[in-house]
Amino acid sequence: MNQVTINRKAYYFEEGQTILDLLKQINIDIPTLCHDQRLHPASVCRLCLVKVSGNNRLQPSCRTMLLPNMIIETHSPEIEGYRKGLMQMLAKDYPLNEVMKYPQKEFHRWLLHYGLTQGMQIATSSAVDESHPYIQVDMSRCINCFRCVRICNSLQGQFVWHVISRGDETRITSDSNGLFAESTCVSCGACADSCPTGAIEDKQAIALGIPEKTVRSVCAYCGVGCEIDVGVKDDKIVGIHPMQNAPVNKGHLCVKGRYAWEYVYANDRITQPMIRRQHHWENVTWKQAIDYCAQKLISMVSEHGPDSIGMIGSARATNEDNYCIQKFARTVIGTNNVDNCARVCHQPTAKAMTMVLGTGAATNSYDDIEKAATILVAGANTTESHPVIGARIKQAVLKGAKLIVIDPRKTELATYATCHLQLKPGTNIPLFNAMANVIVTEKLYDETFIVNRTEGWELFKEFIREWTPERAAKICRIQPRLIRDAARLFAKRSPGICFHGLGLTEHTQGTENVIALVNLALLTGNIGKPGTGINPLRGQNNVQGAAAMGCDPSVFTGMASVKNERQRFEVFWNTALPEGKGLNLPEMLDAAVAGRLHAMWITGYDVFFTMPDANHTKQAFDKLELVIVQDMFMNETAEQFADVFLPCASSFEREGTFMNAERRIQKVRKVIPPPPGVKPDWEIVCNMAAAMGKSEYLSYSTAEDIWNEIRAIWSQVYGITYERLEKGGIQWPCSATSHPGTPILHTETFPREGGKAKLSAIEFKPTPEQAAISYPFILITGRELYHFNAGTMTYRTANKEICQSDQLHLNPIDASIIGLKAGDSVRVISKYGETTLPVYIDADLRKGEVFSTFNNDQVFLNKITNPARDNYVQTPEYKITAVKIEKV
Repeated sequence: MNQVTINRKAYYFEEGQTILDLLKQINIDIPTLCHDQRLHPASVCRLCLVKVSGNNRLQPSCRTMLLPNMIIETHSPEIEGYRKGLMQMLAKDYPLNEVMKYPQKEFHRWLLHYGLTQGMQIATSSAVDESHPYIQVDMSRCINCFRCVRICNSLQGQFVWHVISRGDETRITSDSNGLFAESTCVSCGACADSCPTGAIEDKQAIALGIPEKTVRSVCAYCGVGCEIDVGVKDDKIVGIHPMQNAPVNKGHLCVKGRYAWEYVYANDRITQPMIRRQHHWENVTWKQAIDYCAQKLISMVSEHGPDSIGMIGSARATNEDNYCIQKFARTVIGTNNVDNCARVCHQPTAKAMTMVLGTGAATNSYDDIEKAATILVAGANTTESHPVIGARIKQAVLKGAKLIVIDPRKTELATYATCHLQLKPGTNIPLFNAMANVIVTEKLYDETFIVNRTEGWELFKEFIREWTPERAAKICRIQPRLIRDAARLFAKRSPGICFHGLGLTEHTQGTENVIALVNLALLTGNIGKPGTGINPLRGQNNVQGAAAMGCDPSVFTGMASVKNERQRFEVFWNTALPEGKGLNLPEMLDAAVAGRLHAMWITGYDVFFTMPDANHTKQAFDKLELVIVQDMFMNETAEQFADVFLPCASSFEREGTFMNAERRIQKVRKVIPPPPGVKPDWEIVCNMAAAMGKSEYLSYSTAEDIWNEIRAIWSQVYGITYERLEKGGIQWPCSATSHPGTPILHTETFPREGGKAKLSAIEFKPTPEQAAISYPFILITGRELYHFNAGTMTYRTANKEICQSDQLHLNPIDASIIGLKAGDSVRVISKYGETTLPVYIDADLRKGEVFSTFNNDQVFLNKITNPARDNYVQTPEYKITAVKIEKV
């Protein structure tokens, strides 16, 4: 290794390290007020200067690369005098009271270190801006280090902060040039996280104080799986910051992960089991609740058979929780009627990728974003629904990557795109087929990859000949030239990576949409290599894990086929298992309406609020004899239909693991104790098994015990131990404790018969749900930045101050024809129901198409959504509903 001398002592360094990198490594502390490890060094503050032998001038340690045999001095009287002088200049007119109040702030710490507080004045700023719900701005404390400007630009890519004027007149302002709440800020908190003085500060930090400790864990929102540092004081959460070196989020978070955690302390959180008697809820003991449920379930099995009961796992619960839920269904109840909310989002992805690639999970990693020359994003408003990944894609494009966006709306990413294909909703297959046609007819395909690693080439080549861009353009309502441009770009500029969301999956041809996208990756050889792949953007924090644990009627843990691997699990669990085909969630509701399903136990999922055509869902629940809801809050399902409510712990109050969308398993740590009377989901399930006389199947002392059983039955995670996870997440497959994990799948072969992926001819079958005279608009549903799914968590935080309700986004021309302006209330009516919500005028939509989110229980958008289902896995077609609009 290379060697240098620092302050007369020898140290080894690694190639590519700066002087500052090594100083931090060996715990030599120097002031670095403009430095943030997430940013390229700027050397603005000049406080990190050091003496390098052979140089007449002091050198900035933040950007001076180490060379062999360097002799470095960091704290000579000359250097310290220079630093103290600079600090004195920065301290001029700085308020002493802020230093005393927040001594831990980086700038304040160095003022105290150099003894510069004498002579400073106590001052009250008249410029404090408290307009934002989460962030306070007081530019009287700004020292012009420019970290806020640089981190907003280089990490988030929002460009909110700007440097105004020059010299002594230099100041920093937001792009609103007024109140911060009126700026284009997306509330990620990166500027507050980086600010060394508190000029930009978290309001939560001001109100709740300095944490006594921090605990590393994983965000409880989307499937990105950002790692977080949770600040704790007096056994209470006081703030959350991003893990600086996390491989997933690279020291970044979105508004939800950063600030929207206070639902944990919501006044309406339920902390005691309840049974509904005579239409009224009664608080009961855990024993009473468990015994009541156990007796009811035993009676149901005896009277109607085990298949009269359905269980729903939770994408918000841990892998360990979901393993217990599906194991309970199969070993205690004796049914394969178990599912989770992947059914209504990415189940088509899992099915499609299993069919053609052999594994129903992301092929690559988020780190491949920065390695890709071309990025294709289809059916995903990434900067809103998966903001940290959206920010990484923006940064990649700003650094030279080309971007193709396929979306009916002009999303934020579409403004960065080389090609935006603004297609008619529901026409993804014609578009992908036409792109494949261009790639094939212009011989832009990777022939070596196709011959060696795929099957079905000759049939596919013949089929795709008919799908010309001109044919697809008429269906998709876009120009043939745009289709050709996108196809050529994706084929010629490799490596190319694909991301997709629910804009592909929530259709009657959702599974086939994904297969058609996979065709493009296979044709161009963009799979099994760095910077490539098919990567679904999973919706919830553990939706990938819930399905992989076996909360799916067709698979056991590890996605093992129920049909083919039942005997292996019978041996492992030491019991006979059900042979019959289980029901998925939509089928359970159908069976309830038909009188064949009599009970449901639902964990961490508001089924009534989130399923389409709420009238049908209500009919199903009205027929059930027993509904058990296990959650933190009285959600819509519980309020209207539950007989028993079992309160469960949040992810901050339990141990376990989550699996993110790139197959990374990460440790969830118990940050705070749960409220008295609240239990983790797995413990509730184990108690229920014991009450039903079958404790031998579910008897665990810790979450780690459960994980070790999962490792024993699923060889691809055997090498992932809790001990290893303490150091960081690991991507499966990982079959041995010495295995590093697998960032890229399918590098040499595909886990299909013959080892090859399948090129598939996908015919287009238009959805029956089309606009007509009686329902002239097509409603598209989707996510937005500030709220999450059913709003159970985010509407119990200050996020509701930023976004107060779902809105109907409407093209300005359509709004003018109807006579609507922003804020007007409208009634939206479909064949399935109606709802009322305010109007938002949105030029990013085309005429005849409207958009809304589905988070607000007062709007309850799923009263009107389309219940048609995917041909393979019955995922509802949320993305297309024909509606009419009336002014209220």
